[in-house]
Amino acid sequence: MDGGKSFWRLITEKGRVVTPVESPPIPRATGSLPLFGHLFRLFPDPLPFMASLRERYGALVEITLQPGTRTLVVQDPAMIRAMLTDPIASTLDKGPFFDEMRVLLGDSVVTVAGEEHSAKRRQMYPAFARPELGRYVDIMRTSTEAELATWEPGRRMDVRETMIRLSLEMLTRTVFSNRLDASTFRELRQNMASVMDSVGLRIMLPAWVKRLPIPLNRRFDRARAAIRTTISQAIADLRTSGDGHNSGDMLSVLMSVEDEKTGRPMTDEQICNEVLTLALAGTENTATVLAWVLYELARHPDIEADVLGELEQVLGDRPVTFADAGQLPILDRVIKEVLRLHVTGWILTRRTLTETRLGTWTLPAGTNLAFAQHALHRDPDLYPEPLRFDPARWLDGTQKPPPGALLPWGAGKHRCIGDRFATMELITALATILRQVRFTLAPGQTVDPVARATVRPGKMLMTVEPRRARIAG
Repeated sequence: MDGGKSFWRLITEKGRVVTPVESPPIPRATGSLPLFGHLFRLFPDPLPFMASLRERYGALVEITLQPGTRTLVVQDPAMIRAMLTDPIASTLDKGPFFDEMRVLLGDSVVTVAGEEHSAKRRQMYPAFARPELGRYVDIMRTSTEAELATWEPGRRMDVRETMIRLSLEMLTRTVFSNRLDASTFRELRQNMASVMDSVGLRIMLPAWVKRLPIPLNRRFDRARAAIRTTISQAIADLRTSGDGHNSGDMLSVLMSVEDEKTGRPMTDEQICNEVLTLALAGTENTATVLAWVLYELARHPDIEADVLGELEQVLGDRPVTFADAGQLPILDRVIKEVLRLHVTGWILTRRTLTETRLGTWTLPAGTNLAFAQHALHRDPDLYPEPLRFDPARWLDGTQKPPPGALLPWGAGKHRCIGDRFATMELITALATILRQVRFTLAPGQTVDPVARATVRPGKMLMTVEPRRARIAG
């Protein structure tokens, strides 16, 4: 551990001294530089640094996530879970990562906290209710079939980019009912990629740098404005057409939602914020998980054979439906193991609003907190052979990580509201793709994770080959 004096041993807040009660001092991670803090340990790849914190330090360790700030990284699963669930969760807001996301997404269900979050979550719920999910599955399957039809046998594909295209197609059809033309669709994809690449870097930069007219900031601002313009135009077009309550897509559902206090419908800006949140989070995360599943199955043909056998037994030659989701335990374990090994989050943040007790420490208001999902999910103390892809670890009674050790969707009242929607996307796309094509890797080829705003695969080139006759849709 770092033997230097930790800032957190003595904190002055509003003229009084706050010290941990019966707690050891919180260590500061080594490698910090004057003015820059841990920037050069975090950039260009924060994953090794975040993993090293779990190896070297205890339940809490102090880092400088942004120059001029201090952040406590919470590493104990029980403390992480406490941080995400009441009563502690009610004393926290979202913190620096979500401050940056708020610049992009506005006040959406992902970026706000407290009662405002609860109210927005209740507003959004109808779009993710069971009847809507059942209807979305048919759209997701049709989108996947259309994408499959464009794949040439023997072609070497960038699988993650292909899955991004498919995820965005599924999202635009479920949200916009195909109201985006091909040119607008391509521009939306390019702008979303630019925004997500920028966010990962911007969370490590001081506020004054983000105000400078440098290329990074100009690209971010242009892409953000273009995305919001695209979504706002789709909302305006739907209102003008008069089909807002009849089109059956997610956008029409959101247009029909009323504010629980005023009884008024959501404003166009509110709808835009929520749709943009869905577009970025849903596309990026779903595509990444799909790509990793296809990669791991290509590396483990025995597991792939088990999945195919299950699909054959449950589905036969018919297309997958919403009712099949609970009948595919092998595929479910594969997805769960990918969500563990290749979770898309490398850091999530919170900030104390009041003096808060966490574990044995008492933290003052304004304390930045963070936890690292990627490092947590690969901790050998929590998961035997953590780098081994092993869906069997999720057989009943085989692997029981402690609460707070597996957090692909978060926990508590801030658990991802779209988790069931995303799960249905994954099941529908995989059940459709795997029965028709197989992917192969070059001998000795491996793909490493890369951290930007989320953790994603590096260049993932794989060859696609037909598996059998097309499933009737």
